[in-house]
Amino acid sequence: MTTPFIFDVHLDLALNAIEWNRDLRLPLDELRHREAHLSDKAGRGRGTVTLPEMRRARVGLCVATQLARLEHDAYSPVFGWRSPHQAWAMTQAQLAWYQAMEEAGEMVQIRDLAGLDAHLAAWQNADDDTAARLPVGYVLSLEGADSLITIEHLERAHASGLRAIGPAHYGPGVYAQGTDALGGFPPGGLDLLRAIDRLGMILDVTHLSDECFWQALEVFSGPVWASHHNARALTPHQRQLSDDMFRALVDRGAVVGLALDAWMMIPGWERGQTTPQSSGLRLEKLVDHLDHFCQLAGNARHVGLGTDLDGCFGTEQTPQDLDSIAGLQQLPGLMAARGYGEADIAGVLHGNFIRHLRTSWGG
Repeated sequence: MTTPFIFDVHLDLALNAIEWNRDLRLPLDELRHREAHLSDKAGRGRGTVTLPEMRRARVGLCVATQLARLEHDAYSPVFGWRSPHQAWAMTQAQLAWYQAMEEAGEMVQIRDLAGLDAHLAAWQNADDDTAARLPVGYVLSLEGADSLITIEHLERAHASGLRAIGPAHYGPGVYAQGTDALGGFPPGGLDLLRAIDRLGMILDVTHLSDECFWQALEVFSGPVWASHHNARALTPHQRQLSDDMFRALVDRGAVVGLALDAWMMIPGWERGQTTPQSSGLRLEKLVDHLDHFCQLAGNARHVGLGTDLDGCFGTEQTPQDLDSIAGLQQLPGLMAARGYGEADIAGVLHGNFIRHLRTSWGG
């Protein structure tokens, strides 16, 4: 039996390769072994994503990010750069890594409908042995816009294949207010929204402050998605989507990617203290968020996967029954047990976000 195809709409692959110094061409066990003696970052030796592991998981398509935020004095992030010029340089290093993976036959950038159709045909007609040798497709996204020195830099990024952008990350940003911050877009942020619209790019509302979220939906007329979010009703925090936010996204034809960062899945998680075992966290909790959104929408057409499984954490902060990204293959069974049919399961695993891409790109 062929393993179901998966489209993961949020992975920070280049950040892991460049800043964590991970060779993502390696098998997962070897990557963990090489990091077992390291303690410089949380999650060392416990990673869940490599390119071979993605192929084993049948994650043949992803939205892969560039991420280089600023270190704002008013906020103390885990990481950041002191100037937009440094941040821009880091995004270009990340882009160079993606290009190197393309040259090595490990990945292929998806920029348009023709590329999407050709890539899907190769993967969906492949058995598991063949899939293990195929390049992983990626749609390039920018998480947080701090690195854009000017709007002209967005145009340059678009020419290099950038097709989606989230203006914010954590805290205050140059172009938008992010997670845990307050307020709306500064004038430069409104200029950015207009440029995103003009270029026909997808606006990712992930990480926006509540004020920026509602302002973006009012000002921006192009395609919108939320790459990695869960339900605020189940895990109360500003980082999550409220029911009203989700309904507004449904009205815009958007799709929301569900995230597997533990603190976004269950309430009361304390980083560095709570563990998947102590909290009883299992993958079933993600289906709770999925089902909550589907009940709000009245269908399963507006939910997908944006796992963020390589977002600066490892198995210390994922469900205890998910040892790697390949654990996503448990979802069809978990969804079927909740009464979801084959078409809805396929939609969540890949179909809904692929439909969104086709619509956004004029298909």
